[in-house]
Amino acid sequence: MKTIEHIIELTQHIDYLKKEGKTIGFVPTMGALHKGHISLIERAKQENDIVVCSVFVNPIQFNNKEDLIKYPRDIEKDSILLEENGCDILFCPKAEEVYAEEAKESFSFGALEQVMEGKQRPGHFNGVAIIVSRLFDWVKPNRAYFGEKDFQQIAIIKDMVRQLNSPVEIVPCPIVREIDGLAISSRNVRLEEQAREIAPKIHYILHKSCSMKDNLSFSQIKSFVINEFKRIKEFELEYFEMVDDTTLQPISQKGENGVVGCVAVWLGGVRLIDVERYY
Repeated sequence: MKTIEHIIELTQHIDYLKKEGKTIGFVPTMGALHKGHISLIERAKQENDIVVCSVFVNPIQFNNKEDLIKYPRDIEKDSILLEENGCDILFCPKAEEVYAEEAKESFSFGALEQVMEGKQRPGHFNGVAIIVSRLFDWVKPNRAYFGEKDFQQIAIIKDMVRQLNSPVEIVPCPIVREIDGLAISSRNVRLEEQAREIAPKIHYILHKSCSMKDNLSFSQIKSFVINEFKRIKEFELEYFEMVDDTTLQPISQKGENGVVGCVAVWLGGVRLIDVERYY
């Protein structure tokens, strides 16, 4: 595996690979890699000649400075894991180079960014779009791979690609879970023992609500989920929404598109998100 820290070195190497006719699969990450990330690497390996993974904790997408400071980092462990799983290139730039000048790009995603994560974290998706668009410019991938746990983020990135007329194919990949059902996340390592025992109830509640879809209305399902989280004092529910899987707008009944439930909760000072598909 080749490790690259500087943008100019990366772009020169990518240009060489492109001239060789190689296809490139790209997995952008913020590090603290886990089985979910590795599943993306494996998918990218199946579908491309070269796999590039970036590790960069993007400061401009954090609304909470404390969350940025506490975000887990272990580049040595990440590097070993990537090499063991067949990654070809690790790109790990420094923020001082990525943002040598103040980022002035501005993206607008309309209704897509006015709900759920966008509503709770103003400016978050502009920060995501800035770094992903820059990474796409440098890596020039044929395909980029993202986990469906960040369901809204995928919709935002697809819209960014449309706006920029970018040739990158966005490939959503299934959520990877622990045996107990907890969606694997880099933030899980911050959970204390008691919180970690409770955390799988997030998926349990969503999954149970999905089993009720043939007998309850969407409003009844939403009430059930909210009440279930309220019953567990350790949880602080930030939002639960049942949304159209294309527009991401809250809906009260099934339409032409699919339906997903998206949740964000606080547990022991750690913010966790999850997604359940209803239709």
